[in-house]
Amino acid sequence: MEIIVREDKRQVEIWLTRAERDDVQVKGLLKPLFAEYKSKKYLCVMYNSGDGDLFANTRDLLLRNREVIAKAMSSEETLATNSG
Repeated sequence: MEIIVREDKRQVEIWLTRAERDDVQVKGLLKPLFAEYKSKKYLCVMYNSGDGDLFANTRDLLLRNREVIAKAMSSEETLATNSG
């Protein structure tokens, strides 16, 4: 588990491993931490480790983003050609 307090953003990040995310005791230990920072008006964010292949998922995300950007640029070019 890693806990990062970002004073400038009034934010607390809690990073859990796969084992920790499924552990009821860990979640019980985090409740007082959430309550403490919530009372200070901090945003508490918990990140849970996933089960997927990080490389494959990142690759797929980047490929999808590239497709979306290419489609958006193509649409802009079409609009510019038709209006000019």
